[in-house]
Amino acid sequence: MELENKKVALIGSGSWATAIAKILLQNIDSLKWYIREPEIISHMLQHQHNPLYLSAIQFDISKLELYDNVNELIEDSDIIIFCIPSKFVKGLSNTIKASFAGKQVVTAIKGLVPDDNLIISEYLKQQFGIDDNHMSVFSGPCHAEEVALERLSYLTVGSKNQVFAKEFAELVESHFIRACVSEDVQGIEYGAVMKNIMALAAGICHGLGYGDNFTSVLISNAIQEMNRFVAAVNPLNRDINDSVYLGDLLVTAYSQFSRNRTFGAMIGKGYSVKSAELEMTMIAEGYYAVNSIKHINDNFGVDMPITTAVYNILYERISPALEFKVLSESLR
Repeated sequence: MELENKKVALIGSGSWATAIAKILLQNIDSLKWYIREPEIISHMLQHQHNPLYLSAIQFDISKLELYDNVNELIEDSDIIIFCIPSKFVKGLSNTIKASFAGKQVVTAIKGLVPDDNLIISEYLKQQFGIDDNHMSVFSGPCHAEEVALERLSYLTVGSKNQVFAKEFAELVESHFIRACVSEDVQGIEYGAVMKNIMALAAGICHGLGYGDNFTSVLISNAIQEMNRFVAAVNPLNRDINDSVYLGDLLVTAYSQFSRNRTFGAMIGKGYSVKSAELEMTMIAEGYYAVNSIKHINDNFGVDMPITTAVYNILYERISPALEFKVLSESLR
């Protein structure tokens, strides 16, 4: 495996970042890890676990190099994996002065940069002058909580650089991780964004008291809506039924671990957006994504009734019960 001797770095300390650290340390002897909060670094050095997320994962501290300076981490690394909430990408990027020249950049962020309405790979390429051969995406139906429990999970590495994609896939494979490769960087990212919106919809219908019968129809229509949108913004010969698209939608729409489904269920039960955000300890990416996707679609005009319904509920403050009654009449 060509990447075994490369210096691998991780940016972020949430649940998915913590799970990725566990995945990587199955195959590498040292991981450079940027954590913004010095108090979390201090806790990890003393107690060998992340105090805020997936605290059951115990790390061998001798294999970790913990950084609170992102520029030093980038300068010291060959492969940099971004794994922070999308709403913080721009703020972090504005602090980065280090060069990415010759380095491989991987995004494991399932969101868009708010206001810019860009997928993360496009934003990073524009911001730092990274070319397609040095940019990859890491995604799939893989909840962090199940990675912590070492339950078998599948991931996809998307990159125009298929040599790197295959090497990185080998780097993350283990007895509980399977990895495959794809060239569909943009489709994978847009699919990951869209499935969060669809999971919000699934949560809202659950909160409103709809049953499994309706939810199954909703998700059947959701994958068709995702396919229409992704085909419009990035025409490519892809199979939307692959696990990185459909599988990720299913696990996010149905799982008890899904923060987007949970957030949606709270909205369906009558919570305001602000009260739901305050009660949750993790960010529901779909809330920010639906606003961005709505504005992106203004340029494409794709028929997106589910996305429109979620946007109307969250941003136009239309009654969830009323909006879903209207939506239910358009589903087949």
